[in-house]
Amino acid sequence: MENNNVTTTVADEVNGEAIQQEVESASASNRRYLRPKEIAAYLLTSFGQKNLSQYVNAFRQFFAISFLGMSGSTYGVIMFIESIYDAVDDSISGLIIDRTRTRWGRLRPWLIIPTPFWAIAMIMLFTTPSFLVHEWQKVVWTVIAIFVYNLGMSYFGAWTIMLYNITPNNNERDNLIATSKFTELFGVFLPSIASMFVGFLPKATDNAIGMQDIYTGFAVIIAVIAAFTAFFGFSGMRERVPLASREQMQEVGVIESFKNVFKNRPMFILVLSGFFNGFKSVGASSESFYWMHNSKNVAHGSIAGLFTGIPNYIMVPLAPKLIRKFGAKKVAVASGIFAGLAYGATFLIGLAGMNRSSGDRGFLVDWDGGNTIVNLAVLTICLTICGLPNQLMNVAGAVLQGDVYDYSEWKTGMRNEALVQTVQNYFGKAANSITQLLSGVVISAVGYVARKDEFGNIVPESNENTLIGFWAIFCLMPAIARFLYGVTLMFFNVDGKVKEQMLKELEIKRRERVNALNADGEATEAAE
Repeated sequence: MENNNVTTTVADEVNGEAIQQEVESASASNRRYLRPKEIAAYLLTSFGQKNLSQYVNAFRQFFAISFLGMSGSTYGVIMFIESIYDAVDDSISGLIIDRTRTRWGRLRPWLIIPTPFWAIAMIMLFTTPSFLVHEWQKVVWTVIAIFVYNLGMSYFGAWTIMLYNITPNNNERDNLIATSKFTELFGVFLPSIASMFVGFLPKATDNAIGMQDIYTGFAVIIAVIAAFTAFFGFSGMRERVPLASREQMQEVGVIESFKNVFKNRPMFILVLSGFFNGFKSVGASSESFYWMHNSKNVAHGSIAGLFTGIPNYIMVPLAPKLIRKFGAKKVAVASGIFAGLAYGATFLIGLAGMNRSSGDRGFLVDWDGGNTIVNLAVLTICLTICGLPNQLMNVAGAVLQGDVYDYSEWKTGMRNEALVQTVQNYFGKAANSITQLLSGVVISAVGYVARKDEFGNIVPESNENTLIGFWAIFCLMPAIARFLYGVTLMFFNVDGKVKEQMLKELEIKRRERVNALNADGEATEAAE
């Protein structure tokens, strides 16, 4: 009888402890950590960085080929080499970031240390100094600018990891992801204004501002804004997710760290999906060529962008609800496949009525002889439909990235986001070197050679094959990219019950880590 009472008492104690753990876990998962200043700091950093990267990605190739006078093939080779270098550089930066321990945290210092590198390099990318006379000089100037820019951005990439460290609350994190993606919608504002200036300011004369001056001026303005927001982000954010101590990190060697990362299956699925999605950058980097030559005015792209971006303001707030209902994986898969089919349909619509024998190139292929307003309206509607799932993909992708980091901690006990990101970038950029090479090669492949007037302004292209080539790049590369992105993510395994189990076990492990640190602190104080 006594044994039964003892057994009952022990069982009650065990059950009581289990219930207490569940209560504590629920309390931790519902607790809000982020202050308004921290949210503002992260969003402003995101805004500044988005404007900068958007400007560089949209106009770097166009500026180098059109104003610096570099051939498309030469530019493609430079980008191919740069991608390989960048992948190696990321391996080093990832290890350094992960093992950083300072009074300001692990990630915050890297918001300001690399700022001079990418800021100066960005300005170099959009200037053509008078001493650049020979082709080799232009190549060296561009190589230095691109390499220094990527060196700075490799370390500044820590700001993206901050998203997964300023709060251990997954719901709060997912809401911040959606909010940041909403803020990023304004990150195309300044690049769009640049295109408007180029398209509608009077053409340059000896005493007027030319196209090149506009691109250079906006590069300086955007670099200053991005630097300011980076410093504000450093001063306004905190890191809260418990980390392994410096001693624990030293116990795990570099080789073992890489081995642990290579066991991360969901990471490789994201790498593969990112590789396929990278083909969209071939079309994106060539957009300025289409707007300038097919539509005859680069500002048409900015006008279309004013309307194509409107659904994004609806889709971003909707994304967290869809993710909670269907899961990030299903949302990303459906979004990618839908966008791929939509871009393919847009390509066919643009070719409607094309007849080589009669010289009809399709009304969206060549705007000459057609109604500009009608052409712009039709293309804007098509691009709006194509872009409907963009922000769903962005939000879902960021959530999936967080799952990759959590999976690594779940399996290895170490939260080494920078190293995970490094390996992702290594494979992603090695693969991306192919798309970077294509970005330049396709421009040469369609037969384009830049022509300027006496004032240095670009003369619109009229060659039929070149115009058809620009249209194909504009539509088909995004179509292929989005479709394969969605199909690949079908194999992402952190979903449903697997994710639920992972989050429950992580909650327990993090609580034990905090308790162990507190116990060590108390023991040290007692010894003293």
